[in-house]
Amino acid sequence: MNGKKVAFYTLGCKLNFSETSTIARSFKDEGFARVDFSEEADIYVINTCSVTDNADKRFKTIVKQAQKVNENAFVIGVGCYAQLKPEELAAVDGVDLVLGATEKFKITDYLNDLSKNDFGEIHSCEIQEADFYVGSYSFGDRTRAFLKVQDGCDYKCTYCTIPLARGISRSDKLENVLNNAAEISAKGIKEIVLTGVNIGDYGKGEFGNKKHQHTFLDLVKSLDEVEGIERLRISSIEPNLLKNETIDFVAESNSFVPHFHIPLQSGSNDILKAMRRRYMRELYVNRVEQIKAVMPDACIGVDVIVGFPGETDEHFLETYNFLNELDISYLHVFTYSERDNTPAAEMDQVVPVKVRKKRSKMLRGLSAKKRRAFYESQIGNKASVLFEGENKKGYIHGFTENYVKVKAPWNPALVNTLHEVELKEIDEDGLVRFDFVHKPQAVAV
Repeated sequence: MNGKKVAFYTLGCKLNFSETSTIARSFKDEGFARVDFSEEADIYVINTCSVTDNADKRFKTIVKQAQKVNENAFVIGVGCYAQLKPEELAAVDGVDLVLGATEKFKITDYLNDLSKNDFGEIHSCEIQEADFYVGSYSFGDRTRAFLKVQDGCDYKCTYCTIPLARGISRSDKLENVLNNAAEISAKGIKEIVLTGVNIGDYGKGEFGNKKHQHTFLDLVKSLDEVEGIERLRISSIEPNLLKNETIDFVAESNSFVPHFHIPLQSGSNDILKAMRRRYMRELYVNRVEQIKAVMPDACIGVDVIVGFPGETDEHFLETYNFLNELDISYLHVFTYSERDNTPAAEMDQVVPVKVRKKRSKMLRGLSAKKRRAFYESQIGNKASVLFEGENKKGYIHGFTENYVKVKAPWNPALVNTLHEVELKEIDEDGLVRFDFVHKPQAVAV
């Protein structure tokens, strides 16, 4: 196998990025050279997502991209869509191998023969068998690393296929997470983003049972003591699992940044009940108020779904007004799409697609307004910026600890460095310009 090249494409969430990195390292251990997806490779691995219809459709497009570069390449589909609908993936022209939830981490075991198949070969477990934990983290792709701490979900939200695609909630051992964090830090990476399917449920099933060995707060406190990590960021966490003790700890911590991403999904209690979410909107308000009380400059991102079955105009306006009045910073808006084998797909009062799109557009407009207002509230503040590694049309971008996106003329010496800045003004593209508090020697005046 030595001398062969492999390329990867990741759809979906931060968790998928961390797992792609782990899969890529297993190829490296077997002597493969990793190349960019746009380059010629012997094997193309596509890590799929199934959260939206769009991700399903994109898979076919990405397979075609790989075939254009090398029509004889061996194409492999892994990830959530591969677990949910392996036959559908295997039937896509050009796909040779499809691996489910547990098999993807043993991917190199399936590469005895790289000759093309007429129909993709499937290795996919029953999802009940996905009861063991495989740790992973990403590095090398970005200035920040995604560290997986938990997988799977025991919640039964009526619209969601994730439990079907990833299995039960289970976590990494605390010592493994801390070792991985120390490894990442030793590679010179300045920021770690904690990721998982339901990270607030951390500690469950650590040793194959459902009892919590540790809590999410234990995890946060332990990570805060790891030497050499400049920044720790919590990715999406359920509002009912984000406890006030965790919020208070983050406010006083060494490394955790004042940025939370908290799924809401709807501002209507009627719709939250139909979705089988585990909280009402009143609890969500409480969490936002608690964060802002102890971290007034905190950035709060919100997931919201529009067009869920039974969502009337009144329900939608309830959500819109709720979000408009809430002290949040931006939205991730999802247009509801029917997923096979979910209770929501069988529900009556289906919202027309045209109406879903209109509502989605309204909330995206609200998100832009919220982000602008948040950025404006930060002008004049001093902040620490971690600079990214990409030259974007002559500019380098970076993020403050509270997730304000800044820009400056491109300078490679700034990549993966932290600098204190003063935020000055919002540019026409919506990003923030700044002055260095202490101008680095590498930066020309």
